[in-house]
Amino acid sequence: MDSSHEGIQMLLTAEQEAQQMVAAARNLKTTRLRQAKEEAEKEAALYRSNMESEHRKKVDETSGNSGFTAERLGEETEEKIQDLKKAASEVQSDVVDMLIKYVKAAKC
Repeated sequence: MDSSHEGIQMLLTAEQEAQQMVAAARNLKTTRLRQAKEEAEKEAALYRSNMESEHRKKVDETSGNSGFTAERLGEETEEKIQDLKKAASEVQSDVVDMLIKYVKAAKC
């Protein structure tokens, strides 16, 4: 009977050791999962930061281009106004003569 009692005691000891090993493995797994999650969050934050930086840079470039575009459009508009004024001054005397002619013809 003594040897069977010792056998049972050895089995209980082995079971306790196995439970401790499983618990240690679970704790290690939990720790590693937590570390992996933290690393993934850091990488995601870095990626997000880089993407936001690139987006801001593109927006700034585009905004700068719109200022340049507005300036260019202003210059083109001024050129067209000058061309129209020049064309109007070239035909102004002809228009005045034509109006005088029609006014005189209407009086008669």
